[in-house]
Amino acid sequence: MDKSELLDIVKGLEFDTEFVLLEKDGVRLYINRPSKVPPRFRSYDLKKNFQIWMSEGQRTFRPNHLRLLLDLNLRIRSRPELKNNLLIGFDKIFYGEDPKDALNSLEKENFKHFLNPILLIGYLAQAFIVEQEYGYNKESNYNPPSLFLQGWVRQFIDSPKEIDNLAMSVANRQPPSSRYVDLENKKSKKYAGNLKPMWYMDR
Repeated sequence: MDKSELLDIVKGLEFDTEFVLLEKDGVRLYINRPSKVPPRFRSYDLKKNFQIWMSEGQRTFRPNHLRLLLDLNLRIRSRPELKNNLLIGFDKIFYGEDPKDALNSLEKENFKHFLNPILLIGYLAQAFIVEQEYGYNKESNYNPPSLFLQGWVRQFIDSPKEIDNLAMSVANRQPPSSRYVDLENKKSKKYAGNLKPMWYMDR
C-alpha cells in the first residue's frame, strides 16, 4: 500500500484494534490505536494517536527510529556500492510509494549486516513517516514534519561518520545536516521546488 492508503487505514482504525503492515521471516509489524495514553502524553490527540509495534519470537516491543537508521547504516557498510539504490528506494517511500515497489530491486540483494528484512524496514519507515505527518502534536521546524526523519535516513546512508557518532546525534535530538533537507523544507529560506532525485548529493 502507498502512503495515502496507509493514512486512510490509520484514520479509520478503531480504538484498541490493530492492523498488520507486514509479517515476514517470523517478524510481525503492526499498528495499534490505543483508547488511552499515559498521563505524560495527555496532550496527544487520541484521534490521531497510533502506535507502531513489532513481535519477534517471544518478544513484543515498540521499535523506534534508531532501528530504521541503524539497519540502513549496517547495510551500506556491507554493500557501499548500493548507496544510491538505498537512497532512491527510501526517498520513494518518503514521497509516498508502496515500500514493496520502492524496494523491489533491493529485496534481491544480499546484505551481510542488517537488523530486519529490507521490506519490513521499508514498511517501518512508511509508518514513521505517516506518524510524523499525521500525529505529530508539536510545532515542527520542518514542512513536512517527516522531513526531519528523512534527513536522518539520508544521512545514515550517505555520511562517512561512524555509526556511534551518528546514533548519539539522533539520541540527543539534533537535527540532520541541512544539506539533506533545506531545499525540500517549506519552512526554510532555501526551499526550492522541482528538485531532481537525490538533489542533496550535489551539495
